[in-house]
Amino acid sequence: MMEPTKRLEPFRGKWTVEDVKHLLKRTMFGAKPEDVAYVQTLSLRKALGTLLADEPAPAPPINNYNDDKFTDDEILPGETWTTSINYDGMNNYRRKNSFKSWWIGLMVNQNRTLREKMVIFWHNHFATQTNMIDNALMCYRHNILLRQYALGNFKELVKAVTKDPAMLKYLNGTASNKKAPDENYGRELQELFTVGKGPGSHYTEADVKAAAKVLTGFRNDTTTFVSLFDPGRHDSSDKTFSEFYGNTTIKGRRGPEGEQELDDLLTMIFAQDEVARFICRKLYRFFVYHQIDDATEATVIGPLAEVFRANKYEIKPVLRELFGSQHFFDAANRGAMIKSPLDYTIGLCREFGVSFPQTANYVDQYGLWQAVQNRTADMQQDIGDPPNVAGWPAYYQAPMFDRIWVNSDTLPKRNVFSDGMINGNINRNGNKLLIDVMAYTQALPNPADPVALIDDAVQRLYMIELPDKDKQYIKSSILLSGLQDTMSDHYWTQAWTNLTARPDDAANRNNVQKKLKSLYKYLMNLPQYQLA
Repeated sequence: MMEPTKRLEPFRGKWTVEDVKHLLKRTMFGAKPEDVAYVQTLSLRKALGTLLADEPAPAPPINNYNDDKFTDDEILPGETWTTSINYDGMNNYRRKNSFKSWWIGLMVNQNRTLREKMVIFWHNHFATQTNMIDNALMCYRHNILLRQYALGNFKELVKAVTKDPAMLKYLNGTASNKKAPDENYGRELQELFTVGKGPGSHYTEADVKAAAKVLTGFRNDTTTFVSLFDPGRHDSSDKTFSEFYGNTTIKGRRGPEGEQELDDLLTMIFAQDEVARFICRKLYRFFVYHQIDDATEATVIGPLAEVFRANKYEIKPVLRELFGSQHFFDAANRGAMIKSPLDYTIGLCREFGVSFPQTANYVDQYGLWQAVQNRTADMQQDIGDPPNVAGWPAYYQAPMFDRIWVNSDTLPKRNVFSDGMINGNINRNGNKLLIDVMAYTQALPNPADPVALIDDAVQRLYMIELPDKDKQYIKSSILLSGLQDTMSDHYWTQAWTNLTARPDDAANRNNVQKKLKSLYKYLMNLPQYQLA
């Protein structure tokens, strides 16, 4: 295997619209035309600065859930429920739905930032399940924690997650004590969260048991839902680890000082080079490509890991190095990933400019966010509830990886969703989620020319080229269908021109709109639309 260099080769190509689309589709949910146009005016360095900029915490989720069957007597409609520590089975169920809807809304309305994608990355990495935590407030606070550290320091994030009430409940930390140390979190801390199961990770079963002892003493306050360290529950004996950790002994401490053993444990773990390599592999598979061969390990993962360690586990320098590299923009990495369900549904809404109700109509706004959440969950990505502690299989299950997203169950659901967004099938109280095919087409450079229209639509929606014979088929069978000569472009040109010249010609407008709906349905049903 080659010796890794200190840095990846920086990208020095001409900054094109295809480069911008690739960067945005990987770092955001979809590449909105206006975002592509804006980022193309920047240098790559400034574009990365924008994507990596810090943002304040978003406004919290609200009570959108009062109806004729339930009224929250404590929280007024439109006010946030995150200030409440009182919950019961009914309000908790509705608040969990409010939380998931709010999260979808943040993705739909994201700024030009990496934060939303990184929140999903960390949610998959530190996977928890709302159904098991069963406390909407703890789930919300856990999400805010991930947001706080999403582009921050990984070691600090691991420490915060270790003491997080949602994680303590999810992985049995609250049940662990000196008489019966629970090994669940001690195992996952190493296997899934830090050193992983890669070739350089050789922790032992004894290390799991020793870590479990270090972690005893943390519990949750069942009234305020914050975590505490209870010295009376902590194992204060010395803990000795294996040769993998240099036979380190963590000195046992009594009283409140017992909590300091967590710092010793993390210092020991983060001294291992494999931590940086493991996280860089996960970032690579999430943002670039699922396959990591020997060459990629040596020339990409190795240098990224060196950057990670040199910057004391700060995330931003690693992402800046990766997204600023020639390797990231290599042709082989473009259009090479199957869209996750979130990339598919949220990306579609964003790229087509689908309108949701405004804040004043928060009930329908949240309701339609929830409708998108439900459709995404049907495609096997239920935010807040990944299938297990390892996250979604598409991010770790070799050899299929992202191909897991598309199967005989989920592909038809994707097509039903995109068709439904053309037809306005998702609606609530008269508010429809609808792709405005006329407005979208009018924003293209030359919609009166059927060849240019198809070229431009394909260029915006796809990351890989559509063969000319397919474009010719689309033109003749969709845009020119039913016309006298399906090879004469001027028939479409005339129909489009008449929209402005004769706006009262309803038959012509309906004909054009019908053809455009068929066009975008067809484009979104092709395999190319599944790729990012």
